[in-house]
Amino acid sequence: MRRLILLRHAKSDWPAGMADSDRPLAARGRAAAPRMAAYLAEEGLRPDRVLVSPARRTQETWALVRPSLPEAAEERVPQIYEASASRLLDVVRSVDDGVATLMLVGHNPGLQDLGQLLLSDADRDGLRALSKKFPTAGLAVIDLDAAEWSKAGPGTGTLERFVTPKSLGAGEDD
Repeated sequence: MRRLILLRHAKSDWPAGMADSDRPLAARGRAAAPRMAAYLAEEGLRPDRVLVSPARRTQETWALVRPSLPEAAEERVPQIYEASASRLLDVVRSVDDGVATLMLVGHNPGLQDLGQLLLSDADRDGLRALSKKFPTAGLAVIDLDAAEWSKAGPGTGTLERFVTPKSLGAGEDD
């Protein structure tokens, strides 16, 4: 079994005239990311490896989460930025099998679509949860029925949990 953690970047700002990839976190995002980091650490959700989009908002999100997960190896992966579910799945399938738990820090709609793609039709509650909204700083933990990352694919996963800033008492979800 493999575990995949999908973390959407925290709430970002939209400064006029700024390229999408350069958008920084908003104040609410800077508050939500450490809350999600604390949750990850408290729950023992510790990835072996973290793949992060090169966009500024994902890099800033990871910088706020990283202190709670100091043992995780990290890598900036350009293919995660603005990626479709199929491209994200290719990234996941390329991971070394020595990694038991993988985290992607990325964007929507790709993360939400990947989560839905991976879930088994039998996981109706999981599919329902991921079909509604995958807000900023949202966290999905998916257990994959795959001995190797290359075997991850449609219907091989079960949603172990889906956590949002709002579910942790941190105001509204975006």
